[in-house]
Amino acid sequence: MPSAALALLYELDEHTLARAAEDGRYPKWSTMCRLRLLGHPVLNACCVEPAHGTRALRGAARRLSAELGTDRLLLRSDGGIETTQYYRGGNTFLLSMLEARAAALLCAGRAVVLTEPTNRFTNRLSAVLRIDRDHHHGRGSFNLEALGPGYDVSDLNRGGIQPQLTIAVHDVDWWHYRDLWWSDLQVTIRMGANDQDHRRRQRLLRLAADVLPEAGETLPDKEPATAEVWLRARGYLGLWQPWDPMVVVRGIRRWYDDAFILANALRARDWRCLSLPLSNLGRGRTIYWDIVDGQRKHGLGTPQHQLADRQHTRMVER
Repeated sequence: MPSAALALLYELDEHTLARAAEDGRYPKWSTMCRLRLLGHPVLNACCVEPAHGTRALRGAARRLSAELGTDRLLLRSDGGIETTQYYRGGNTFLLSMLEARAAALLCAGRAVVLTEPTNRFTNRLSAVLRIDRDHHHGRGSFNLEALGPGYDVSDLNRGGIQPQLTIAVHDVDWWHYRDLWWSDLQVTIRMGANDQDHRRRQRLLRLAADVLPEAGETLPDKEPATAEVWLRARGYLGLWQPWDPMVVVRGIRRWYDDAFILANALRARDWRCLSLPLSNLGRGRTIYWDIVDGQRKHGLGTPQHQLADRQHTRMVER
């Protein structure tokens, strides 16, 4: 069985996954391994560390693409404890375009995480599960924030776009499982005409100003109308399609159970808030991206060699 380094995620056995999950140098990769270990759905992927170099990067990209039968991959990167300014990944590139971008990230001291390709313009659901707890007593709350078709999870994580649906469950004992009742759910739906228009405009502005240029698209300007033309020309109409948030409400038990499995598996760890970003990619497939520990996502720009010495002693989530 290959080690976690340069092996495909789906190849790793339980022992190797467990070891990789405890290696906090590259939190996106380590938490993907933990999610896989727990049986939560994740994309197949591989991680290339800066020390592996560009030759290993090319080999990993070609091996993963051959395994998937595709000529494109999604590019993410991992710098350990992040500063507030870091590479925003999540775009899918042809291999011919990907290798130069990924090599530049390695040269900057960032690990590269290559995954199955996805299309961030065709998601059916983008959501973030949040697990809050009091460390000493194991009690806390469960929250879900969701956006429907046409959005992606970065709109919730860093885009400042208000969720269309919020579900909150209070007084959860993360050490002892109990069934959910309808009376436990506090459901908020914000889908009035003005809310929808404002949210859609924010998404289009993000696409024009950041997402599309980062994906290599050349636009004449950064206006929302330009992004709308780009989407419509390619048949990406999710932003204008109807969506019933009650589908998510009726399926909340699944998300709650996944959150409980994670919280219980990490009950002995020092954390206060964990987030699990997820996407419904369509065709019945939903995946988790990673685990984010709210206390440890951002650092103060500590040099990479100091991070390597520091991070092996603790698990850092994303």
